[in-house]
Amino acid sequence: MSQRFEIEGEITRLYRRFNATGTQLSVRLLPPPIPDSDPITHFLDGMSELFEYALRDCSESDMVGITISNEVNEQDKPLGISFRRKDQISEEVIWSMFEKVAQSNARFNAMDRLIVVVHTVKMPVGFGRTAQRSKGRTVANLAHLKRSVIEIKAENNCLAHALIVAIARLENDPNYQSYRKGNKIRPVVAQLLETTGIDLTNGGGIPELIKFQEHFDDYKIVVYDGFHCDNIIFQGQTGSDKRINLLFDDVSRHYHVITNLTGAMAKR
Repeated sequence: MSQRFEIEGEITRLYRRFNATGTQLSVRLLPPPIPDSDPITHFLDGMSELFEYALRDCSESDMVGITISNEVNEQDKPLGISFRRKDQISEEVIWSMFEKVAQSNARFNAMDRLIVVVHTVKMPVGFGRTAQRSKGRTVANLAHLKRSVIEIKAENNCLAHALIVAIARLENDPNYQSYRKGNKIRPVVAQLLETTGIDLTNGGGIPELIKFQEHFDDYKIVVYDGFHCDNIIFQGQTGSDKRINLLFDDVSRHYHVITNLTGAMAKR
């Protein structure tokens, strides 16, 4: 076992629909064994070992995204490494991120408990699964009928459309009604995709959701697989009280906006 960190808990979840795995580690960094040793070097070496441990089961070609939050000081924004191939996560990338932490954020230290979330996606990424039949009413049909769900009708970039509509609603944007009807929203979607560099050509999966969460760090994005409140396929690692609830239709590979979680999940 490493002498630089201690694993207090580990939870792994498989997201079959996105061909992805999410692992959450509860970690406590240990103080330097030698009192006079450099704490920053010890911190960075400990994080390098932690990343090696967290990525031990990943292939070099897997896409990996990492988010780290501080359970002790929730006011600190989560840190992260955006999605990239595992073989592109070099020691320089890790050091670049954590040097900034060590120099400017003293609360990330051996006394704190860190939550490390690692998402890995087996290539290829995107939507390619054949649509399946479902029993009873489909998610698409219920999304159209339920008042607690805003049906996103855009055929392309539906994830971006859904996020913009949801945020407009939360912020009482004067264009909200236009956006939800599909008016005036296309230029906003185009600008969002250009700003973030996110490509939704093959759909929006876990990598894209994490990138959007990094961009919209003032909001917490939560995605539900159909109308099952206990089936969350993505939950942003942020302490924001502004929550964006999205509905994912596994058959049509489409996103919608949930405006009232209780009403949306009601069995009627």
